[in-house]
Amino acid sequence: MSVPGAVDVRGSSMFGTSYVYILFEDGTDIYWARSRVLEYLNQVQGNLPAEARTALGPDATGVGWVYNYALVDRSGRHDLAQLRSLQDWYLKYPLQSVAGVSEVATVGGMVRQYQVIADPFKLRAYGIPLQKLREALANSNREAGASAIEMAEAEYIVRITGYLQGIEDIRQVPLMVTEEGTPLTIGDVAAVQEGPQMRRGIAELNGEGEVVGGIIVMRYGENAREVIEAVREKLNELEKGLPE
Repeated sequence: MSVPGAVDVRGSSMFGTSYVYILFEDGTDIYWARSRVLEYLNQVQGNLPAEARTALGPDATGVGWVYNYALVDRSGRHDLAQLRSLQDWYLKYPLQSVAGVSEVATVGGMVRQYQVIADPFKLRAYGIPLQKLREALANSNREAGASAIEMAEAEYIVRITGYLQGIEDIRQVPLMVTEEGTPLTIGDVAAVQEGPQMRRGIAELNGEGEVVGGIIVMRYGENAREVIEAVREKLNELEKGLPE
């Protein structure tokens, strides 16, 4: 409420997400308002729980939703998870670089994830808390710097790349060494599989079934016609690289 020019602050919460709306006086410049809000968010971040993350919404208005598209495979060769991956990793980022686009929101489909399903009886038998399994996963999936070494009057930066590449890598993550000297891995106490993230909604097209959709949100103050034409041009370029 102490943000300069703020008239009202409202909140709305749902599963896993909370929204805070700051209403400003009429005539307030949107980018000035966003920078003021960001200042206050930075101040409060230290008081939030460790897993809570704050982020500003797109620099758009309520009428910035200017274009929709759907990703459909009528041949049935690609499931919803594969279509979602195409949208999130192939289409979304190039479209966000189009002039005047503030956000590309994805709806529908299945988000692929690696799932580690721990066996509570095995964890208890080895005396391993669930938190230790979680920490082992986090520590085994990151890069690390290892300073530098000097050779022949040249300095070489040492870097360790330790990203997990698939299910088998996750199974081989070590947890501890037993009394007999045998290493115990995640695969010994948990089932590792690929599966969909829990969904909060779907996208459906013309009564023909589920699809993956994209929503183009226009940046504040832009010309909608120009943004739509630019998005269509970019989609025509990207379509050449999609599966048939």
